[in-house]
Amino acid sequence: MKVYSNIEEFQKLGKAVVTTGTFDGVHLGHYKILDRLKEVARNCGGETVLLTFFPHPRMVLYPDSDLELINTQEEKIALLEKAGIDHLIIHPFSKKFSRLTSVAFIRDILVNQIGTHKLVIGYDHHFGRNREGSFDHLKEYGPLYGFEVEEIPAQDVRDIAVSSTKIRKALVSGDIKTTLAYLNHEFTLKGSVVHGAKKGRDLGYPTANIEIKEDYKIIPANGVYVVNVFTDGNSYKGMLNIGVRPTVSGTGKTIEVHILDYTGDLYGKEIEISLLARIRDEQKFDSEEALISQLGHDKLSTLKFFSE
Repeated sequence: MKVYSNIEEFQKLGKAVVTTGTFDGVHLGHYKILDRLKEVARNCGGETVLLTFFPHPRMVLYPDSDLELINTQEEKIALLEKAGIDHLIIHPFSKKFSRLTSVAFIRDILVNQIGTHKLVIGYDHHFGRNREGSFDHLKEYGPLYGFEVEEIPAQDVRDIAVSSTKIRKALVSGDIKTTLAYLNHEFTLKGSVVHGAKKGRDLGYPTANIEIKEDYKIIPANGVYVVNVFTDGNSYKGMLNIGVRPTVSGTGKTIEVHILDYTGDLYGKEIEISLLARIRDEQKFDSEEALISQLGHDKLSTLKFFSE
């Protein structure tokens, strides 16, 4: 897959089969569109092109919305490459770009810059200034500019009933089961290991504290999770705590993982965590001894999850 950091880098194709959107999460609903995109490209001998944007348009147009995203840019690129897209354009979204009319978007970008032969879009997709562009708009201008347009039928999307908004709501409520069902791939957190208060070591459960550099990345609800941990090309079982550590007088929200059967120094290393299940809410215990006892139960729950 070829990746372009703006539309100007892209060289016009003879038969571009195109879709466009934010594609946050790259979830089941998105795969429906991508599968059709690839099918059309195979049938006409064309190449698939996905035009997306960063920052997310809502971040630019509504900066006070505090929108958090399911994917970092790195994660989205990896998922779309795995999905088998030929060309990925990540165009910078700005207020100036948002003022582009739908006709200018069709003419200047879809036709003159990309060379769109056929456009495949999701149900109720809108684009252009004030979201004035629609499927009907595209059907009107497609013949004029020499491309076809196809909308994924409403019932196809509704049968899956998936949206990025629903996935974000599931994550902030700690509903990992729904998240994984909607994504059809694992939700991950990736960051570097930094020094913490080392309270886990004192309790007999040393943890790696994770610092995520992308401040827009959504963090699931506070609690304890079963996870896989990937570092240095190896995979380990682990249990993750997200929260403020109330029993040991934590001073801020942390993301820390206890890796089972691991010995070594992780400080400064990049690790990736895949969330598999949620064990429980974060709790404040009456004593450190009670916390240690609960951590023992959490470890048994983690091991049971993997054994089953």
